[in-house]
Amino acid sequence: MLTAVCVCGCRQTAEPPVAKVIPHTFSEWGNDRVDNYKWIRLSDEQKTAAVPDAQTQDVLDYLNAENAYRETQMAHTVALQNELFDEMKARVEQNESSVPYLSNGYYYWYEYEEGKEYPVYYRRKEADGALAEALLDVNKLAEEQAYCQASRPVISPDNRYMAYAVDFVGRHRYAIYFVDLSTGALLSEHISNTAGSVVWANDSKTVFYLDKDPVMLRNYGVYRHRLGDASPDALCYEEKDETFNLRLGKTQSRKYITITAHHTLTSETLILDADRPDKPFVAFTPRSLNHLYTVDHIGNTFYIRSNRDALNFKLMKTDDKATAESNWTEVIPHRDDVMLNAFVLLDRFLAVNEQKDGLPHIRIISLTNGAEQSIPFAEEVYTASFAANEEPGLNELRYNYSSLTTPQSVYTFDMQTGEVELLKETAVLGGFDKDNYETRRLWATAGDGAKVPISIVYRKGFKLDGSGKLLLYGYGSYGASSMPAFNSSVISLLDRGFAYAIAHTRGGSELGRQWYENGKLFKKKNTFTDFNDCARFLIEEKYTSPATLYATGRSAGGLLMGAIVNMAPELYRAVVAGVPFVDVISTMLDESIPLTTFEWDEWGNPAEKEYYDYMLSYSPYDRVTAQNYPHLLVTTSFWDSQVQYWEPVKWVAKLRATKTDNNKLYLYCNMNAGHGGASGRFEQMKTRAMEYAFILSTK
Repeated sequence: MLTAVCVCGCRQTAEPPVAKVIPHTFSEWGNDRVDNYKWIRLSDEQKTAAVPDAQTQDVLDYLNAENAYRETQMAHTVALQNELFDEMKARVEQNESSVPYLSNGYYYWYEYEEGKEYPVYYRRKEADGALAEALLDVNKLAEEQAYCQASRPVISPDNRYMAYAVDFVGRHRYAIYFVDLSTGALLSEHISNTAGSVVWANDSKTVFYLDKDPVMLRNYGVYRHRLGDASPDALCYEEKDETFNLRLGKTQSRKYITITAHHTLTSETLILDADRPDKPFVAFTPRSLNHLYTVDHIGNTFYIRSNRDALNFKLMKTDDKATAESNWTEVIPHRDDVMLNAFVLLDRFLAVNEQKDGLPHIRIISLTNGAEQSIPFAEEVYTASFAANEEPGLNELRYNYSSLTTPQSVYTFDMQTGEVELLKETAVLGGFDKDNYETRRLWATAGDGAKVPISIVYRKGFKLDGSGKLLLYGYGSYGASSMPAFNSSVISLLDRGFAYAIAHTRGGSELGRQWYENGKLFKKKNTFTDFNDCARFLIEEKYTSPATLYATGRSAGGLLMGAIVNMAPELYRAVVAGVPFVDVISTMLDESIPLTTFEWDEWGNPAEKEYYDYMLSYSPYDRVTAQNYPHLLVTTSFWDSQVQYWEPVKWVAKLRATKTDNNKLYLYCNMNAGHGGASGRFEQMKTRAMEYAFILSTK
């Protein structure tokens, strides 16, 4: 399988590892696809077996050889990686803390201690002079663990019990634990194989949680558990449709527990009186195809964000005793040029987050007299979202704000006086001064005439003569908007003469729901061509050149990277593809792979010929061809549940065997993490430092 073995038993790293070829032919719709590297796929049973079988050992040997090769080939960048990591770490205020927020008589916040990877969660009573109480130290949970992802603690309504969930693998399978805060004792009972969500009923004894299919990793059932009750937990709701996933929540009024069943085109909410946890959940309004809606509650009224005859969503309301859709009345109508993103309910005010021309706007509406006001934002490019607003009786709205030059900030807006107060701007150490940088909004023209927004930042003095180095980021899927938020790691590139830009391609929702619709299913290739057209625009406008243009994206953004280098490799010097979804057809044909069934409405189901043919025309793994490719760094994680590790690994193997250039091609496989990579705050920086060192070393 590999080129050579050293006498010490390790693999040779001077030459790239060569994966063995075991052809496997897929035959679909009269077409044969030959996959030489299907053998790289292991089952969960193989991955977790105490003693690896022959195939597993072959795969592990290959992954280790790829990691060793990358380490050897990038050995000359170790000093640079350390320099970058030290810079990134030095910008972080190590004794960092969040802004406390009020909830049910207590203030809650978290703190990071110097040198520690994980947060410690605290609370204190609302009364003046109250002492802080440590709730959960995630660093202690993470001791002797290669990976640790813990949820924020969830406190019972009587403030006595705490529930938290933790995943030590990275597959999003959490165990839930309970603590009696009156004694500090960890209760003996715990719940395994959950999604990590916990919602308390108002009796402070009953919790609801989501069970997870151990193979498909789909949230399929809602169970009820009572503290101290050894009888089996009761199944309260089971989602039979395998294309749907579940979420749990509780309304702002704390009167109702909600289950949301959702997939790309359709959703349904079920509600339960939080004072009556033994009763069954009932449908708020029954699901119907192409109707997406979410609900919240205040007073005696439900508010509903709905896309019924409203592509960009509208806001409706109804009495809590008459939830059927026929009873809904309009609060905010649909608008063709404004996307209704989210809303917050308070006793006297309604706050809405709306998006227009690719930028968010927060509007406040009085529930007593209908008066409106908007929060002012001064920068040309920015992002804003709601922060924690858990006390509906307050007259202040909390919101988050940042831009490509302004660090993450938390503000309050006094809805009676209109006064804006900055509670905290995240400190960026190491001599950072945001006045040294400039951010702009640009517009590229796509091949079909669509105007595609680009957010860009660079250090002042950046020359528009075509010599500038530029890193272009993209995602463009699931309707997720790539908002221009602050990223302190990027400063390491900006201070080395780079510009950093975000291509807001179709497939996201930056310009409304239609922007998303025009970048999915049979229009998915718009995402890829938009990105390449943004690259061409930046080259034409002298921000960069093909010799100094770099690109990056993760997950579905990694699919984007795979597509653009197949379609227009000449535009890019180097590309970093993070956990890339590149084997599109094989994955979407395999219903045993997590996420497949409820993503057919995003990508299409290749079991239908028209989708198969279209997906085959762009699937990066299937479209690898004998041509020159940019320098490539591909990252993955062995325990990734969202993009299985074998997709990027097979892609690298096929590229290595097919491409005609001598450019760098490296694979980084984290053997102890999931989709998000390393779990600690500094460990994540090490991965970013490696990626940046790769980019800088290809100049």
